[in-house]
Amino acid sequence: MSENRPDRNPAPRRGGEVARPSTDHLAKPTVRESLLPAPVQGFGVTFAQIFRKVTTEQYPFEPKVTKPRYHGRHVLNRHPDGLEKCVGCELCAWACPADAIYVEGGDNTEDARFSPGERYGAVYQINYLRCIFCGLCIEACPTRSLTMSNDFELADDNRQDLIYTKEQLMAPLLPGMEQPPHPMRLGEDEKDYYLRVPGSSAAEPVQEETV
Repeated sequence: MSENRPDRNPAPRRGGEVARPSTDHLAKPTVRESLLPAPVQGFGVTFAQIFRKVTTEQYPFEPKVTKPRYHGRHVLNRHPDGLEKCVGCELCAWACPADAIYVEGGDNTEDARFSPGERYGAVYQINYLRCIFCGLCIEACPTRSLTMSNDFELADDNRQDLIYTKEQLMAPLLPGMEQPPHPMRLGEDEKDYYLRVPGSSAAEPVQEETV
């Protein structure tokens, strides 16, 4: 029983000082500087907000304007000739902390070429029930194939419809682009797509969607 008792004679510290029990809980309460009662101070914050201008957004009749770097729905981008930038490396799936991305890579052939590299993303899915829109996937993408648009209207009443497939994520074909599969139009090697020589041709812009 004596082992559980507090030590009434604490051992002295170095320098001969004896440890004393803390008396912080015995300190006097802090005196308030204001002379107004606490409820009056609380209502003062409420009354101060009453006379401020109210900001009302007429959504969905007036679309909400997001910031340029807003993290919205993902987009799989294309090269200027229409080939896909995704090479099926699955780095985005490995970087996703919520395990929301599923990728299956496929091999390109001369008869069916979808990307400039040896492989392409044959299956690409993003589960928006899990996605936390952190942006780590786009940071991990080595070809800048995956980007995030300004589209934030992703609510649905069906869980299956919130699993987006590759067809839903692919960027639309712009003028001058050709629907894959087709041969490489910008060069004979994938280096002509990813390793641009300064002054030869400008890098293609990233396709984005705005609300």
